[in-house]
Amino acid sequence: MRAIWKGAVAFGLVNVPVRLYAATGEHEVTLHQVHAADGGRIRYRKVCSVDGEPVTMDEISKGYETADGELVILTDEDFSRLPLSTEREIEVLEFVPADQVDPILLGKTYYLEPDKTAAKPYALLRGALEEADRMAVVKVALRQRETMAVLRVRDKVICLQTLLWPDEVRAADFPILDADVTVKPAELSMAKSLVDSLASDFDPSQFEDRYEAALTQLIEAKVSSGDTRSLPQPAAPEGGEGAEVVDLLAALQRSVEKARTARGEGPADEGREQGADADEPAADKPAAKSRSRKKASDDDAPKPTRKKAKAKAS
Repeated sequence: MRAIWKGAVAFGLVNVPVRLYAATGEHEVTLHQVHAADGGRIRYRKVCSVDGEPVTMDEISKGYETADGELVILTDEDFSRLPLSTEREIEVLEFVPADQVDPILLGKTYYLEPDKTAAKPYALLRGALEEADRMAVVKVALRQRETMAVLRVRDKVICLQTLLWPDEVRAADFPILDADVTVKPAELSMAKSLVDSLASDFDPSQFEDRYEAALTQLIEAKVSSGDTRSLPQPAAPEGGEGAEVVDLLAALQRSVEKARTARGEGPADEGREQGADADEPAADKPAAKSRSRKKASDDDAPKPTRKKAKAKAS
């Protein structure tokens, strides 16, 4: 595992250096959105809604829209000035009974690993939590945001579990719950009997994700039967290798036309040359071939050396 945060637990006058690790990780079969026709991946670009141009991450800021339609843009410098007193510290505020923490408030769970020099104070805090059967309510800054959390013990490790702020929990406003409903004693007794018949100790290892298992089998069956296709190669973007080839061909074509123009030849001359080659009688071709051979033999004839040329001149 990779630590995502490093700091210390402030436990009274005791300071426990720790590293934070994500304790959970959802597993699922990774699927991509693709074009059904050719299998191409569907991509999403960040585009400005005003000018329609794509933007890069360094061009993006965060903004807040006011009730009257005004926009407040917040920069990295603005965020750096916000107070985060617990940026590298897990501050223990109080110890509360575990049954007083409403499970609806509980969020993501992390493991706290002590530094090598902090094994004893870590064990001290862990033992205090176990003996008191309480949770430590703490305040911590994660990902540039201050949050409430609790410390609790699971096996031998101290877990940090984030909490929602009270105003982040929505009220269940269902008028039907206030309706006057009469439940007969016999019906309640029957429901209790059903509960008793299904009563058991909770063991999550007895359950499995049947959907994921079926999806995995479906994919494996398609692979085994050869129901696959090669990954499509995306087209070269503008300015890429493909565009360079097109630009090169266009440049060569322009160079050829420029050279012909310099020789006084135009598109019409080129057409006549091509037409003459096409209309040339078959009987004339050997003669042309013999003229080529004669020219080649003349070219291959030995040239007079420099000394012979000098003597001839004298």
